Amino acid sequence: MCTTWWLLLVLFHCSPVTLPGFHVPESPGIRLKHEGLTALHPVVLVPGIVTGGLELWEGKPCAEGLFRKRLWGGSFTEVFKRPLCLLEHLSLHNETGLDPPGIRIRAVPGLVAADYFAPGYFVWAVLIESLAKIGYEGKNMHMAAYDWRLSFQNTEIREQTLSRLRSQIELMNITNGYKKVVMVPHSMGVIYFLHFLKWVEAPPPMGGGGGPGWCAKHIKAIMNIGPVFLGVPKTISNLLSAEAKDVASTRAMDPGVLDSEILGLQTLEHVMRVTRTWDSMASLLPKGGETIWGNLDWSPEEGHACDFSKKRYSRASAGEKDTNGSDVKIDDVLRAAAGASGAEIGGDKVYSDIFRMSERINLRQ
Repeated sequence: MCTTWWLLLVLFHCSPVTLPGFHVPESPGIRLKHEGLTALHPVVLVPGIVTGGLELWEGKPCAEGLFRKRLWGGSFTEVFKRPLCLLEHLSLHNETGLDPPGIRIRAVPGLVAADYFAPGYFVWAVLIESLAKIGYEGKNMHMAAYDWRLSFQNTEIREQTLSRLRSQIELMNITNGYKKVVMVPHSMGVIYFLHFLKWVEAPPPMGGGGGPGWCAKHIKAIMNIGPVFLGVPKTISNLLSAEAKDVASTRAMDPGVLDSEILGLQTLEHVMRVTRTWDSMASLLPKGGETIWGNLDWSPEEGHACDFSKKRYSRASAGEKDTNGSDVKIDDVLRAAAGASGAEIGGDKVYSDIFRMSERINLRQ
């Protein structure tokens, strides 16, 4: 598997940027810049689970020489050099859900926290570059990095992450001519930001004390990308056995590597031991009850005919938008940041449908 990974990495860096005879389409940023779009509202990006980099601030003797180096995200070279040491440092305390004694892992700050997950594997890089094309920079664009392993409230207890996010939004609002902020959360970052919306207006000590009008005063729009409002079914299999599509793909590339004793014991047993200490996994468990997931005798998919003629990534009209907002594209984010209203990009319908659905879904289940 290691050989395959490095071979693909070498081929990626050796291949030409463009192939002769092939036309490269303009990036969304360049295309919309030609349309006259310019930076207006400040933008805050909220990454999801596992995509944000984590760096070492204090560790055990086995992590000597890794101070402020990435243990998660980046090249992952340390995974192969000292895997057991890495897994020990990525684990959280079983009782407190915070740092184990003698270990401090913190989120990488700045836009580099989640622009690329690994070399050649972009996460936010394309959106960041597109925003830069229409005038965005560090003053009006911010990556709200956080330790995605922790429970949402523990990010506030350990590092005051929610308080710092509130201060950052207020600062960007003031320094950008009192323009409201456009929030762009992704995956688990969507429900993390939902927690923030409740927290910031709740009274202290459990809340931020911003009052009932804080969100309306500071936030223009929320552009959810790949939201997980109702959880992720594969979280269950991950917690029970560490089995997932990614595991199956790895087995297909190198059969037996995950079942061998390259870590001293079964590899998946180590993965389960680590991920079960991450309280954030609980936030991804499926919710919504039988209305969404059905039961032993009934499934919501019964009688539904899939329409394979529609392209998954084709641009939908305002009336074809998915009710969970999952087809939000870079164009929509840039247009919202440049001042477009929800009606102009179909956002009003998207979010009104979400709240109408929530009336018949037990989101607390």
